[in-house]
Amino acid sequence: MEMTLRWYGSKFDTVTLKQIRQIPGVTGVITTLYDTSPGEIWSRERIRSLKKEIETSGLHISGIESVNVHDAIKAGCSDRDFYIDNYIQTLENLGLEDLHLVCYNFMPVFDWTRTELARVRDDGSTVLAYTQEAVDALKPEEMFHSISNHTNGAVMPGWEPERMEHIKELFSLYQNINEEQLFQNLQYFLERVMPVCDKYQINLAIHPDDPAWSVFGLPRIITNKENILRMLKAVDNPHNGVTFCSGSYGTNLENDLPDMIRSFKGRIHFAHVRNLKFHSPTNFEEAAHLSSDGTFDMYEIMKALYETGFSGPIRPDHGRMIWDEVAMPGYGLYDRALGAAYLNGLWEAIEKGAGSI
Repeated sequence: MEMTLRWYGSKFDTVTLKQIRQIPGVTGVITTLYDTSPGEIWSRERIRSLKKEIETSGLHISGIESVNVHDAIKAGCSDRDFYIDNYIQTLENLGLEDLHLVCYNFMPVFDWTRTELARVRDDGSTVLAYTQEAVDALKPEEMFHSISNHTNGAVMPGWEPERMEHIKELFSLYQNINEEQLFQNLQYFLERVMPVCDKYQINLAIHPDDPAWSVFGLPRIITNKENILRMLKAVDNPHNGVTFCSGSYGTNLENDLPDMIRSFKGRIHFAHVRNLKFHSPTNFEEAAHLSSDGTFDMYEIMKALYETGFSGPIRPDHGRMIWDEVAMPGYGLYDRALGAAYLNGLWEAIEKGAGSI
């Protein structure tokens, strides 16, 4: 296991590589080329420049999150092969630059969704939060406008403002796409890209849908154990794997997180480990990583990862905003640093406990 932190680049992130380097036990970053668009080919020169910047700080790139999938691929449009070919070229360029982990998602239109960016908790910290009632009361255009007005000028991770200008067109792409068709489009994409993953030993790790149910009537399929096992079996290649995000799968309280980890043994290439606190099954907020602050047993999650031989990158995720920090919602320095230290402590205790048996 390697402890990492997501870094949004010197242009967008308030957290610096120097600060990340000083978090005990953090040796790598998860990053991407943030000013690229879905479907765009990443050049080797730009990848190499990003690597050099990070390595100069004493860190390295542990994985790419994300190489975004164009909606033409997700919706199975007539031009999807053009965008898949571009994706393959990007994967090849990453492989040639010795990068071997790529996280991606297959969520139509939106990535992860929250309805509040700064819900105030009892201790005065603020957190990302979600209520289904708020989603049901809004049209997508209104929801995006509402969220934009509360970011204080920050970039909202998971949302691409330039794409929202074409939101009606994007929704029309999926007008006749159901979950089965979306799954078939995912399978087609995976079958096309696996040869380049095999050639360069690239682990492709799909991120779960967040929340793990349909939002705005759009189909979602990376939501539960049954669907993931079907996906892994449909394209049964060791490089076709999973980003196990406890906070995303955990949005559905019916998902047994430790059991899912054990069920995906050998196919989890990357892990986001975070906690949620539920007020109802569809009203939740991000919590501190500590088990007692939320709903999940973080020890059991880390124990399942350890016992299944997980050896990839882990990162803490969606931290609280604490100690008067002003940063991108969910992605400040302080609480994610606490989360990294806590998760490293759990791992050390589990590892030493296993060695004493």
